[in-house]
Amino acid sequence: MTMEIVAEKKDALEVKLETLSEADLQAILKELERRLSADEAAFVHSCVRCGLCADSCHYYLANGELEDIPAYKLNLVAKVIKGLFTAGGKIAPGWTGARKLDRDLVRQWVDTLFGRCSGCGRCTINCTSGINIAAMIRMARGALAAADLVPPELQSTVMTAVNQGNNMGIPRQEWLDTVAWIEEELQAETQDRNARIPIDAKGVQFLYTVNPREPKFFPLSLLAAAKVFHAAGASWTFSSDYYDVTNYGLYSGDDAYAGMLSDRLYQATADLGAEVLVLGECGHGFNANRWEAPQWLHKRPPFPVKSVLEIIAAFVSQGRIRLDPARNQAPVTLHDPCNLVRYGGVIEEQRFLLKRAVADFREMRPNRQKNYCCGGGGGQLSMTRYAKRRLKAGRIKADQIRKTGAKIVAAPCHNCIDQLSELNREYKLGLEVKTVVEVVANALVLEPPAQL
Repeated sequence: MTMEIVAEKKDALEVKLETLSEADLQAILKELERRLSADEAAFVHSCVRCGLCADSCHYYLANGELEDIPAYKLNLVAKVIKGLFTAGGKIAPGWTGARKLDRDLVRQWVDTLFGRCSGCGRCTINCTSGINIAAMIRMARGALAAADLVPPELQSTVMTAVNQGNNMGIPRQEWLDTVAWIEEELQAETQDRNARIPIDAKGVQFLYTVNPREPKFFPLSLLAAAKVFHAAGASWTFSSDYYDVTNYGLYSGDDAYAGMLSDRLYQATADLGAEVLVLGECGHGFNANRWEAPQWLHKRPPFPVKSVLEIIAAFVSQGRIRLDPARNQAPVTLHDPCNLVRYGGVIEEQRFLLKRAVADFREMRPNRQKNYCCGGGGGQLSMTRYAKRRLKAGRIKADQIRKTGAKIVAAPCHNCIDQLSELNREYKLGLEVKTVVEVVANALVLEPPAQL
């Protein structure tokens, strides 16, 4: 067997790490320098080694390994920055903790920054020095991306969205056929033959975007949202082309691809003349498209960008829909997606809805901005090479859920839904896992259709 065939059978990332060139190292350093802001330069010198970040990280709490401590991850990046950009680091690297970037350190970066971090940001809000550790890790991920060192499974998800318009690679006709089928289900559910799921309707109030896993694997989530919009008498539409709320460029650290994906949603909203871009239940999709995209694109969209939870909470407040909590009798708890809550600021809307849609709502502890990550963020679900770590770190969330005694866990994020479903099996929790909109749709009190 030739050496070439042996190399082909090796993991692509491992081959890249083994053959790392000086040009690759320089590409990493050049991108690191390009992205380094004054704030991040200050962060390098701000860590006081207090250790509080350790207890904030679900990886460390579950595994207890040094490499899981957020300050350790930060220092992997900081030591390179010190060596590059500080006089002390250049003159006396041993005294300042500086280190030259080499193959061994790059290998540590990949394994630790991609494989031991979900980007949840809990370390950041617990840092006594105010260091944005999560931002530093994403910056370093972006530097690795410049040398094609993103784990292939994660990069493939990014490129599928870039090249095919959605991260599941769903063909346009398959999407349209799925929507047509869901429209038939909507008519049956509402007993209204005039119920519609619009596609490419112009001049509507809401353009609604979804996680492509919904049409591919969870079509009843689409039905739930359509049922709520129909009951509210909303003016809304899907796009036939750009409906993918997800943005894995946030996870890979690649601002160019991340900006491209968000800009497609902005452009679709503008082309259809919709008043509001509504982001479906996707934590990182909300953070990416609502908060990060204006920085990636250096422009703000000329329309509001809102979570579907904000829209539906407004429907309830305005009396446009009615909910009967008696229709959801089983005890329900709520998982707070990190990107939606800690980063995104959508915190009370889901509680407002669940308290009106279920008979027995139970909070996890801690919750809201202090919630523990489920472990599915940061691209972890796509990077199967780190699956064992991901599931082990998820024990912290599994323990939280178990303590509530709930039979249903609601999560307004499909990445979280997937991770929680795996935790449900791994830790034998005996739960149902649903989106918030699914719970709300089950509680809807539908008015009989008007007789013509």
